[in-house]
Amino acid sequence: MKGLLLASSLLSLIGGQALAADAVSVEPATVHDWSGVYIGGQVGYGFGKTDATYNLPNTPTIRGSQDYDTGGFLGGVQLGYNYQMNSVVLGVEADFSGANIKGHSDEIDVGQGDTYDTKIDWFGTLRARAGYAFDNTLIYGTGGLAYGSVENRYLDGPLNSISEKNTKVGWTIGAGLEQAVTDHWSAKFEYQYVDLRDQTIDYGVNSNTTFDNTFNAVKIGMNYKF
Repeated sequence: MKGLLLASSLLSLIGGQALAADAVSVEPATVHDWSGVYIGGQVGYGFGKTDATYNLPNTPTIRGSQDYDTGGFLGGVQLGYNYQMNSVVLGVEADFSGANIKGHSDEIDVGQGDTYDTKIDWFGTLRARAGYAFDNTLIYGTGGLAYGSVENRYLDGPLNSISEKNTKVGWTIGAGLEQAVTDHWSAKFEYQYVDLRDQTIDYGVNSNTTFDNTFNAVKIGMNYKF
């Protein structure tokens, strides 16, 4: 009789431990909460192609238009806010980057050595973000306002140049992937297409060049959510 009671007690103890183990094993994994204010840093590369269109009648030796490549590194900071509703994440982000995105054309005045230069020193954006969270992974699209310092220059041979440098305002659109590493830290990869609008250098009556200031930016970065 005592043996049966002891066996029954052991079975009850083992069964209780098994049920407890099952309860632990089926407990859902922790899901990241994307809501909140965050701040971070980023580095990347900007690249594109500037389209320069020259306007001057009866000048067959000067190319009417020319495309040339631009490129260079960039780095900066970002500040944003997310609000999560189930798996949908909405937010707003502002960023600012110093840049060294520049390019140089081939000869535009055949035999004279005339060329164009383009340089973007810095740019920033203010964007809306909308995405879908797969637990710790967020995929999102983004778009909004862009602004930046753009300088375009006409080099009239080795001794003379005419340039125009302005802060231009345009737009941007892009997409990104962000991965939560801890409750507070996340890493991201982002692509942006940036259009800072046209800029025109005037040389005189009916004589000017219009530059199309667009580029692509790819960035990697880290965010800290408060």
